Amino acid sequence: MNNLWASWRLNYVSTPKEEGCIFCEFLKQDNDKKNKILQRGKYAYIIMNAYPYSNGHLMVIPKRHISDFTLLTAEESCEIMILGQKVVEALKLTYNPHGFNIGWNIGEAGGAGIASHLHMHIVPRWLGDTNFMSTIGEVRVIPEEFDISYEKIKSNLEKILNE
Repeated sequence: MNNLWASWRLNYVSTPKEEGCIFCEFLKQDNDKKNKILQRGKYAYIIMNAYPYSNGHLMVIPKRHISDFTLLTAEESCEIMILGQKVVEALKLTYNPHGFNIGWNIGEAGGAGIASHLHMHIVPRWLGDTNFMSTIGEVRVIPEEFDISYEKIKSNLEKILNE
């Protein structure tokens, strides 16, 4: 078996985590632009990932603080999936990716950076986007500034949600 080293992640996984839940804290604040919240729904919201794997890496998060996937209500599940579909549409319009990774990392052993609050990742992908920069250079190349990405995605997401 070969190993693929991603030592650039060490800083993130070894940084002490703050007390409380950052996802819940962001919801309490009235500063969506600063916190990179793109849209608030009734049961869930859309936010940019602060540690993206690629440009446009977003998350759909239930508003309720919950860690057990099986305890999502039908309303929460439905809104999360609908918002996820809208995110994919907005990312297609914004960046024209070749594909997507969509999934959940549940529990610390499942790779969740914030295991206490479920969240669905939506990661746009392009052919050849995983190259030597990540695997050998230990660097992730995110070609667009966060604030610019936020404005572009938000604008396209609002168009799609208002259709």
